[in-house]
Amino acid sequence: MQERIEKLEKEIAKITDRNRRVEADKAWEVSFFRKALITAGTYAITTLVFYILDVKYFYLNAFIPTVGYFLSVQTLPAIKRWWIENKQSDKI
Repeated sequence: MQERIEKLEKEIAKITDRNRRVEADKAWEVSFFRKALITAGTYAITTLVFYILDVKYFYLNAFIPTVGYFLSVQTLPAIKRWWIENKQSDKI
């Protein structure tokens, strides 16, 4: 009986550790820091590419895809919630 309890405790510890990792991954995915980092990277890379392509006002034109990315990540959570709500109502 003691052996079985120890085995169950180990399994619970594994599940708890996995849940911590999953929650940390989820927190990273939705963090403002991640979004800001990708937005800054998008701007830097786009600026460089536009500079190489000799685009006039490359530093200003690089804002277009950067703002597009930023707006998309800001609206996706709302769209996801809407989709989930509508998808669940289809099953009922």
